[in-house]
Amino acid sequence: MTVEQFDYRDGDTVLQAGVAFPAGTASAPAVLIAHQWAGRGEAEHKTAGRLAGLGYVGIAIDLFGKAVQGDPAGDNSHLINPLLSDRAALLQRMRAAVAFAATLDRVDAARIAAIGYCFGGLCVLDLARGGADGVLGVVSLHGMLDGTGLNYDGAIAAKVLVEHGWRDPMAAPDKVLAFAEEMGGRDADWQLHAHGRAMHAFTNPHAAAPDKGMAHDADADRRSWESTTAFLAELF
Repeated sequence: MTVEQFDYRDGDTVLQAGVAFPAGTASAPAVLIAHQWAGRGEAEHKTAGRLAGLGYVGIAIDLFGKAVQGDPAGDNSHLINPLLSDRAALLQRMRAAVAFAATLDRVDAARIAAIGYCFGGLCVLDLARGGADGVLGVVSLHGMLDGTGLNYDGAIAAKVLVEHGWRDPMAAPDKVLAFAEEMGGRDADWQLHAHGRAMHAFTNPHAAAPDKGMAHDADADRRSWESTTAFLAELF
């Protein structure tokens, strides 16, 4: 599967997306993929290809800036902290990605969704929280669940699916409960699937630090993908 590179912008910041198109020439739904804290890379492009194989336009978006990459095995707090400390800016970065996706010739702009991994999971949830203009639904996979602290109100229009590792120290049970109360309070159509033995990063085959609460879990990986694709099929 070929992944094509496209530049786009959020204000003065140049960003770059990797796009995988499905076979044929007809327009198709688009699924944005928000990356984890090391930045857009091979894993996100692989997911874009898998989504293209299902008939969607898979778009691995960029949250940090063109050519900005972290260390997959290191601490990338310096990359995510500016956005975590300014959730309004994070939301605008996500909205810029949605606007870019809608400009692509093969994308059916009325059928766009977003999925995200780890940090990217928080990003797609923020998109839903902030109104998600042009987005039908979002999926967070082992994402952080922390609220934005911004004063959003009204119902959440986008449908929400959370695939959560119950042993994830970054989203402990008290945060899960707070998230549930937030979603209920805003009348969201939401689901949360808790994978009982899974830790943080359970979809990442290279995650192997159980002492830090991070480990791949083949069952949770498979089940969460099946759940995600069923969610997208229903959404579109």
